[in-house]
Amino acid sequence: MARKFKTMDGNNAAAYVSYAFTEVAGIYPITPSSPMADYVDQWAAQGQKNIFGTTVKVIEMQSEAGAAGTVHGSLAAGALTTTYTASQGLLLMIPNMYKIAGELLPAVFHVSARTVAAQSLNIFGDHSDVMSCRQTGFAMLAEGNVQEVMDLAPVAHLSAIKGRVPFINFFDGFRTSHEIQKVAIWDYKDLAEMVDMDAVEAFRKRALNPERPTMRGSHENGDIFFQHREACNPYYDALPEIVEEYMGKVNEKLGTNYQLFNYYGAEDADRVIIAMGSICDVAEEVIDYLNANGQKVGLIKVRLYRPFRADKLIAAIPATAKKIAVLDRTKEPGALGDPLYLDVITALSTAGITDKTVVAGRYGLGSKDTPPKSVFAVYENLAQDAPKNHFTIGIVDDVTNSSLEEHDAPNTAAEGTIECKFWGLGGDGTVGANKNSIKIIGDHTDKYVQAYFQYDSKKTGGVTISHLRFGDKPIKSPYYINKADFVACHNPSYITKGYKMVQDVKPGGVFLINCQWSFEELEHHLNAETKRYIAKNNVQLYTINAIDLAIQVGMGKRTNTILQSAFFSLAKVMPEAEAIGYMKDAAEHSYLKKGRDVVEKNWSAIDAGATAYVKIDVPAAWAEAVDAPAEEVLVGDPATVKLVKNVLTPVDKMDGDSLPVSAFEDYVDGQFALGASAYEKRGVAVTVPSWDETKCIQCNNCAYVCPHATIRPFALTEEEAAKAPAAAKIVPVKAGKGKGVYSYTMAVSPLDCMGCGVCVGVCPTSAITMVPQESQLPQQDVFNYMVSSVAEKKDIQDNTVKGSQFRQPMLEFSGSCAGCAETSYARLVTQLFGDRMYISNATGCSSIWGGPAATSPYCTNQEGRGPAWSNSLFEDNAEHGYGMYIAQETIRESLAEKTRKLIAVDYADAGLKAAAQAWLDTMADGEANKAATKAYVAALEESILKVEEAVPFLESDESKKVFGDYRDTLRDHMKALQAAGETYCDCEACTLAREILAKKEYLAKKSVWIFGGDGWAYDIGFGGVDHVLASGEDVNVFVFDTEVYSNTGGQASKSSNIGQVAQFAAAGKTVAKKSLAEIAMTYGYVYVAQVAMGANMNQTLKAIAEAEAYHGPSLIIGYAPCEMHSIKGGMANCQAEMKKAVECGYWNLFRFNPALKAEGKNPFTLDSKAPAGGYQEFLMNEARYSSLTRSFPDRAKELFALNEETAKARYEKLIRMQKMYEV
Repeated sequence: MARKFKTMDGNNAAAYVSYAFTEVAGIYPITPSSPMADYVDQWAAQGQKNIFGTTVKVIEMQSEAGAAGTVHGSLAAGALTTTYTASQGLLLMIPNMYKIAGELLPAVFHVSARTVAAQSLNIFGDHSDVMSCRQTGFAMLAEGNVQEVMDLAPVAHLSAIKGRVPFINFFDGFRTSHEIQKVAIWDYKDLAEMVDMDAVEAFRKRALNPERPTMRGSHENGDIFFQHREACNPYYDALPEIVEEYMGKVNEKLGTNYQLFNYYGAEDADRVIIAMGSICDVAEEVIDYLNANGQKVGLIKVRLYRPFRADKLIAAIPATAKKIAVLDRTKEPGALGDPLYLDVITALSTAGITDKTVVAGRYGLGSKDTPPKSVFAVYENLAQDAPKNHFTIGIVDDVTNSSLEEHDAPNTAAEGTIECKFWGLGGDGTVGANKNSIKIIGDHTDKYVQAYFQYDSKKTGGVTISHLRFGDKPIKSPYYINKADFVACHNPSYITKGYKMVQDVKPGGVFLINCQWSFEELEHHLNAETKRYIAKNNVQLYTINAIDLAIQVGMGKRTNTILQSAFFSLAKVMPEAEAIGYMKDAAEHSYLKKGRDVVEKNWSAIDAGATAYVKIDVPAAWAEAVDAPAEEVLVGDPATVKLVKNVLTPVDKMDGDSLPVSAFEDYVDGQFALGASAYEKRGVAVTVPSWDETKCIQCNNCAYVCPHATIRPFALTEEEAAKAPAAAKIVPVKAGKGKGVYSYTMAVSPLDCMGCGVCVGVCPTSAITMVPQESQLPQQDVFNYMVSSVAEKKDIQDNTVKGSQFRQPMLEFSGSCAGCAETSYARLVTQLFGDRMYISNATGCSSIWGGPAATSPYCTNQEGRGPAWSNSLFEDNAEHGYGMYIAQETIRESLAEKTRKLIAVDYADAGLKAAAQAWLDTMADGEANKAATKAYVAALEESILKVEEAVPFLESDESKKVFGDYRDTLRDHMKALQAAGETYCDCEACTLAREILAKKEYLAKKSVWIFGGDGWAYDIGFGGVDHVLASGEDVNVFVFDTEVYSNTGGQASKSSNIGQVAQFAAAGKTVAKKSLAEIAMTYGYVYVAQVAMGANMNQTLKAIAEAEAYHGPSLIIGYAPCEMHSIKGGMANCQAEMKKAVECGYWNLFRFNPALKAEGKNPFTLDSKAPAGGYQEFLMNEARYSSLTRSFPDRAKELFALNEETAKARYEKLIRMQKMYEV
């Protein structure tokens, strides 16, 4: 049959197929599977029909467990139902999976297989999630590339329907789910022809229905459960033949040769690999090369993994094969082997086959790249007389020595393949532009294409590398490009930091640098290694100033479209005029939801970029360039410095793959030192703040809102000011505390700044302007001096906006988006309580920017104290934080009990007793207890008697005055201890003092905070949030409310509002936002506040301080505009958008403080004024709303009106609440 070709990724392919067979989709967002559900939701919103002639009903649930329950219920009631998930999400579905399989329901779970978090979270791909489901009774079908997903996903649906066994249809997360290929797609008519409609009808007839009622899901006792469980065996025995049948039908239609186990390679191979997933394509390339060079090797691709047909596997193995390597993409610590290896060993053993050597290998955990050289190493290992068993590839294991040695390998990609790499900055649009580029090439030329996108671990502002291939032959190559025809550097900071980019350019290839530099500046910034490579390899060097050009055409910081246009012009993949036309079409499709003006700006950028690049004549002298040696000296906490040198630096330069296992021996449990982000100095901002001290009124607003703590006020003594670098701008303190005592400066860190410009927007006197970064580099020394050498001035610190900013922020330089509101809130909390904070952080944006491996943005003060941060899971964060609270509180209470006993010892020192009592009296007061603890510890340390010092004293007359009649007994006991060689007195007082000091880190009152976003607090984690708040314990919950699942790509949550467009709400959300604050207030004993920093800085600060001081649970919900909102003017307007939201009544400010009731005061304070109008204008300022007017204009008008009416009713209710609580 003839098939149409379309460029898409694996998720798109799976969604396309699943839509055909699905009536209901019960889903919950999780990376990297969310796009599948989003595609289905979009198609349903557009009215697309499945093969049954209906549109799919997409139901977003509050969690994966909830989605699995919905799937189960939907299947039970007779609808063909699908879900899409991965990782922990899949594991949350396991209980229902047992039920679905036990009830023989034809579900299909499409899984972009992803790592399950262990010592750390990893959002990327391996098979650890699907391998955790082997026992559930689900059949498991594996695909290795995008075309296989398109071709074989129908087999899962068809076989589930006919065989009555549910399926996990899985493929590698990211490597296949996000890899873009040109693939041949199904015609739904062909899919419909293969469906066993009798089986569909039988499924409907078995469904629960009051018209023919039955019971399902009963409970059974031990007398019958076992037998009943075995009754399903015939279905599993029959399933492989059913899968083969449908593979045969697919083969008949497509001309393919899909089998349960496919063999590829020499018929008489002596060495064979057995594997599943994307590594099979890598192996095929290597096999072609080796066999063409006289070797005899092969590969068995596992397609149907469960049920596992041993006879089919054995039949696929060449009789000549003597050595077999089984490759698993998961790790089961302590097992005799990983799953696929054990299955193969069992299959061969059961068949009595003993003449083959079978070894196990592990690869690709967490999306570790597996290039051809790793597969070459496997075949080389098999060629040994005694191949290494239980080996690893792709890493250097210098601890247990499991790794195979790997060598440089030949290029095994298809001949004539053009390979390109683009180094971008997270959030700069490079990835999006390259997705458009590869689709243009794929859909408008005859070439085969492939694109894959590599990211570092930060939320944004980190490195992205786009890998694009295209050519005239099919492209397999599921691995990173390491030798490219074209390499582009989209951010000049990568040049100044010496990233190894040009080394990836093939001799004679093109290297394009986006920068504002003249030739002289370029020559200055390129290091000698780069110059030598360019000159010696005839690299064609170009520069383009897309930075200034973007500003000129109204694109702001978005250079991606300009650079995309330059790529097409330089690469000459197609005629330039055609490329420009296609780029403009793609820009319209991508950006129309943001407005026609945005589209037209992108068109201007495309036109400009096509001719904006400049060819650089490479001086011959570059071939002999020599760098002056420069050794960077790192100072600071030794543990952090070691971490930076050994782990952070290579990771930051995208060279983490080179680190051996031994680099992580000190961090085996995933625990890292704080403060490493301060060493990065990424320098990614094009423009940074310049402070004009002559205009500044020293309000500190700029520092208060800064998301990355890169602009900070300092008060200096005369001596500190005198020692400051020459570039420092220092003026007297103008008013208030510190006037006449200190000098003042506002220090900026240009190399840490993300360039958002939020500080400019809140400055009341225009004392801050954004200027080119390089012009401000002298200010870096100023900032460094202020941080390291200027002491905090406690006397000017207080809980005002101005005074709070003289406190050290203990969250700095994170990887959050430029302009992020979440980090502004979190940073402020650390300024108030950071030296005694516990933070339990829900998985999501705030855990990604808050906990990137080896580069913690949380830091310590000069005393070494700071936030103790941890992330558990998405769903259990409140409970996890509650556990942290209970643990330290339990230990602390035991210390209180010991303290009471110590006070009761009659001969204990009076001063010690006083200090102990002061500590007890202030236990619940964080600030007061801090000082009391310090005094108590000093008294405890002073009180413990050393034997060698005590004996002489006890023989003196003075001791009689201290101990009275007890002196002689004590003296004799001390002498006995001395004779026994003891060091300390073991009396009751000294023993208690030592026991208390052993746990002195728990003495000071800690401040326990639970951070997370609205997806967690309103949805998946709501049950935990509710329970922890209801506990009455002294914990603080801070919800960063972006009204959308930001981290997973912008899905609707229960916090999303009426008319808002998001994933799974493509036609606008129809129901109102959940009132989490009101729910919490119903308990009566929970402190609750809604805040918006940009609308009322003082109210935000006051709420945080009140919440922490309240002796009970607290909930603060902070409005957090997000990149996902697509605010006009960008995130520079984040704080201003908060103000608009409050002024028009979209967001309300209030505080509910139960402590005020005891004082006879109204506990409810409404801090918002009556709405001032402009509501619809506010909605239209954000594309999350305005885009609905373009796709569904009539619906938009209706929903937006309802949104405003609901907001008015909400404010009126708050007015009534204020009156209701009046005393």
